[in-house]
Amino acid sequence: MKFKTVEEITSDLLPIANSMDIEIVEVEAKVNKNSYITVYIDTENGVDLDTCEKFHNAIDPVLDEFDPSYGSPYTLNVSSPGLDRPLKTERDFLKRIGKEVEVKLFAPLKGKKYFECLLLEYDGKNVTLKDGEDVFKLELNKIAKINEAIKFD
Repeated sequence: MKFKTVEEITSDLLPIANSMDIEIVEVEAKVNKNSYITVYIDTENGVDLDTCEKFHNAIDPVLDEFDPSYGSPYTLNVSSPGLDRPLKTERDFLKRIGKEVEVKLFAPLKGKKYFECLLLEYDGKNVTLKDGEDVFKLELNKIAKINEAIKFD
């Protein structure tokens, strides 16, 4: 069994997502004993179970017609990307400028591999961060993981 490409699946689902003001964050297609397609979505106001269900119901018949698995069975999942998901796309970074982020590095910088700091800028190859009074630019390829900091009151 194999799936059509993630790009083809995403492209097929984009018109529906756009009509529902939903952003497709990522599409994951895995072929194994229990093959599945998971579509991670987001909206301006976040994602709840009702949003996932409505989008699932809207894309299910479209995927049936598109046949991403060439007739083989698979499970379709629609999910929020999660609070702690890594920032990957330009949109991810730009939405979080001015917010606190958690940064894990491959190698220590100033004796640390982990920072909780403010994301000031993003230019496609680097981020500018503020840690206390220190402001520094960091290349994306030096970052193992960066995600929005989760604060519980």
